[in-house]
Amino acid sequence: MKKFYSVKITVTTTSDNGKEKKHNEEYMVEAISVTDAEAKITARFEGIASFDYEVSAVRETKIVEVIK
Repeated sequence: MKKFYSVKITVTTTSDNGKEKKHNEEYMVEAISVTDAEAKITARFEGIASFDYEVSAVRETKIVEVIK
């Protein structure tokens, strides 16, 4: 059975004047566990992210299916 996880990350960017700004983003991840969902997010941004981020929360959702 598919499981979907909500993964929240906190992104830290630096503006032109050197000031740091944080904001949150949320992603839906199909995974087999919380650990797998976190690993998939880390792999997604590895080597391509031009910003600092940290995973701030991962929770299983009640979503049964994503219809595209």
